Amino acid sequence: MNWDDTTPEAPERLVEAVADGEDQAIEAALRPKDLTEFVGQERVREQLDLVLRAARQRGATADHVLLSGAPGLGKTTLSMIIAAEMGAPIRITSGPAIQHAGDLAAILSSLTEGEVLFLDEIHRMSRPAEEMLYMAMEDFRVDVIVGKGPGATAIPLELPHFTLVGATTRAGLLPPPLRDRFGFTGHMEFYEPAELERVIHRSARLLDVGIEPEGAAEIAGRSRGTPRIANRLLRRVRDYAQVKADGMVTREVAVAALGVYEVDARGLDRLDRAVLSALLKLFGGGPVGLSTLAVAVGEERETVEEVAEPFLVREGLLARTPRGRVATPAAWAHLGLTPPQQGGAGAGQQGLFGA
Repeated sequence: MNWDDTTPEAPERLVEAVADGEDQAIEAALRPKDLTEFVGQERVREQLDLVLRAARQRGATADHVLLSGAPGLGKTTLSMIIAAEMGAPIRITSGPAIQHAGDLAAILSSLTEGEVLFLDEIHRMSRPAEEMLYMAMEDFRVDVIVGKGPGATAIPLELPHFTLVGATTRAGLLPPPLRDRFGFTGHMEFYEPAELERVIHRSARLLDVGIEPEGAAEIAGRSRGTPRIANRLLRRVRDYAQVKADGMVTREVAVAALGVYEVDARGLDRLDRAVLSALLKLFGGGPVGLSTLAVAVGEERETVEEVAEPFLVREGLLARTPRGRVATPAAWAHLGLTPPQQGGAGAGQQGLFGA
């Protein structure tokens, strides 16, 4: 146990879908500029194209747009494309940055006609600001309260017509009155490997990286269905190819490079495999409680639940049950282990480590 006063930060995960400063800077150069360049999300792209074309033909601002889905799937990119397609400037902010109605009023009052306001993580906006946004979206007007108590006065403030693009990773947390005010709602799906290969080839051209189709396929298969992760893995494989090979990304180079970074063939990294390994080897495949599992891998409960588990569940390697976490047959196969016989070691753990 570490008895120091400071707690070391967790190491950065190569397969983390949230962008850090480096990712944000590089993503700006790799982002497509219009819908024709945008790869994947065919249904959302087609529907959004109709919405934007119709608005341009009417000479009106586009309807408010809500984009939902996991991090790294292209919500911010689509918001910038919406602004570009409409020939309008874009203002970018986030829900956590708007903690008071006054914060939102200041942003809204400074918008210009037709401007696009991108509000990331819109579900984390404060309730007073949320209620002000209702009127702004529907009537393009807000009431600014001046003074306090019985002498307070509401001053109506007319707003220019604007397009709000809201992005959220948890659409279920949005209240219905806010969700209903969006004219178009698009849900971003995880990408298929073939789509990620197209993303990787495009990014490789922009980064001036030589890559063979088999190399792109290998990276795509380990990218967890997320373009942001695919681009990050591509950059790390590029580094390996420059230092250890001739600069060309082949399948062999990609396999060797991602082996160095501990990203396996299904996209699992060190933390993912540690959770599975503890579940299988220490607890016979479960059921085991989340807190017990977190202690076994030396991580916080929240880290296991929010960082590792979602992908393991989506891959069908782990299941959440009322009694605790349970490994699936696919998990045993992935780690090359043999499940215990019924009534063996795993059965004895259930009573001790249930949820």
